[in-house]
Amino acid sequence: MIIEGLLSRNKFLSSFFAIVTISFGLNLLQANYHWALAQDFYKEKIIRFIVGQAVGGGYDTYTRTIAQHMIKHVPGHPAVTVENMTGAGSLVAANYLYNTAKPDGLTIANWNSAFVLNQALGDPNIRFDARKFGWIGAPSKGVPVCLIMGFSGPKTFEEILKSGKPVKMGGTAPGSHSIDLPLMLNKMLGTKFQVVSGYPGTSQIRLALQRREVDGQCTNWESVLSTQRELLDARGDDRMIPFLVHSRLADPELKNVPLFSEALKDEASNNTYKAYMAQMEYQRPLTIAPGTPAERLEILRRAFKATLTDPEFQAQANKAKLDITYVSGEEIDKIVAEILSISPRVKENLQFFSQVK
Repeated sequence: MIIEGLLSRNKFLSSFFAIVTISFGLNLLQANYHWALAQDFYKEKIIRFIVGQAVGGGYDTYTRTIAQHMIKHVPGHPAVTVENMTGAGSLVAANYLYNTAKPDGLTIANWNSAFVLNQALGDPNIRFDARKFGWIGAPSKGVPVCLIMGFSGPKTFEEILKSGKPVKMGGTAPGSHSIDLPLMLNKMLGTKFQVVSGYPGTSQIRLALQRREVDGQCTNWESVLSTQRELLDARGDDRMIPFLVHSRLADPELKNVPLFSEALKDEASNNTYKAYMAQMEYQRPLTIAPGTPAERLEILRRAFKATLTDPEFQAQANKAKLDITYVSGEEIDKIVAEILSISPRVKENLQFFSQVK
């Protein structure tokens, strides 16, 4: 009886493992079949890149450079187009991708990651759930900086504080550094920044600075280096001078520039600032519409990663002074989840200085 029991048990296990093996094999075949279909899908297609900001700015420069080379790494070698869909600091592009674009992996949008925080703060203008986007990846991590023109008078943050005079700062739309950072400094440190909003992008703010319509701006340092180098190199009243920066860098222009964290003395202010700056870990992200087949998202993620290590891309990025730091789509998924789960206390503090109520 013992032998019969063992034989019966062995037959059961053999049958069980046979079923598992067949099931695993079928799943593997199905996965390979979907992967093959996804690779064939892009043949003779056109991938449309949408830039949420205006022509000539940092978002535009990064996206066009990436699109030119990324297409070589997509199976089937599809064609590519790049267009600018401006409005509300790139929110128009983000809302379009979520609500209108087909979930087919043929539309890739680049928009301001700060809007994920705006979603957490309950901004009624946000018409998406960031957790549902397909995050391909991001080409950089941001280093926000605030700068002032020589003609405005004060040259350092200490001089700005002491002067007490209103300083006009060019801005795009709520959710961008150009607006949020001056408002944060006003609430936390008593500065007198007056935000002049509504500019389509950083290239238009640069022109406003040159025309002396505004005195300064808050933006990303890598964007300044790639699109506004001539203002840093100018002299006298035409020179643009950094007065606060997010993190310590080796650039000589930033050698003695104080950090935001040094200016914000108390712990509550610094905690609020850190929560706000989580978005800096994935700047200018590439996204696709929710519901896009997972196999196509994976193809685009692999193509994006391969692009950032492509020697030809790197040579062009260096020439354009683009700071490249690869951030994977999987990493962004985690960061987005963290931002959307901020504590009620931090949320209250962020709503206090922002325009999101």
